[in-house]
Amino acid sequence: MTQENDRRELWIMGLGKRPERGAIVSEYLESAGYTPRIAAPGDLVSSKPLGIVLDLSPSSDDGWGILLNLKSDVATRDIPVLPIFLSELGKVGGVFPVAGFFTLPIDEEYIASKLAVLGLTEDVMDYDLHSLVVTRKGDEKLSKLLEGLGFGVENAYTGKEALALVTIGHPYLIISSLMHPDMGSFELLERLRLYPQTRNIPFFILIKDAMKDGERCAMSREIDHLVRKKSLSKDEFLAFLRKRS
Repeated sequence: MTQENDRRELWIMGLGKRPERGAIVSEYLESAGYTPRIAAPGDLVSSKPLGIVLDLSPSSDDGWGILLNLKSDVATRDIPVLPIFLSELGKVGGVFPVAGFFTLPIDEEYIASKLAVLGLTEDVMDYDLHSLVVTRKGDEKLSKLLEGLGFGVENAYTGKEALALVTIGHPYLIISSLMHPDMGSFELLERLRLYPQTRNIPFFILIKDAMKDGERCAMSREIDHLVRKKSLSKDEFLAFLRKRS
């Protein structure tokens, strides 16, 4: 594989022994100038893609396990991951444009570096920028890290409280736990995307370095409730990606 191909490849993962479920997404990606590839975690040993499109639906083959392994491994945690929902027939029911995932316990140096690489700390000293941390009990370590980077920090303890604070304060970025007492992080993300003033706020998700099977099933069911009954068109799907010539 050439270096040029590496830069253009987007891998589709979470399909397991049913690679045919990736046919529609592959067609969409190819039409936008990418080189799609149905891949398995073991393929990462020999090469790295531009990004990974990951099925987290109930039909996925261990999508959550793949996500945890990707983000827990120093060698792969910087690969961008776009979570999607694929039906049993491979139709795209939903796309969840998360800015990134961080594993718990937090790696302060890595989070600081990642925010810097994404350009989110460039203007922090020139403007009064605020971050919103959405966790059940607050995260003092994360809050101190963000304050050290120059951000003001607000805490929310439920999804509804987060929505209220976002409406009032419009934070510069949001870091959220995977699950809240009243909703999951993907539902919170979807609600933020309903409004022009909040839809583009960078949204990061904290995930534990291990998830029980029940937790994985619960998150897949939550995503199931969020998806459209009608699948996304090619143009709707590609709106989440930058087309390549």
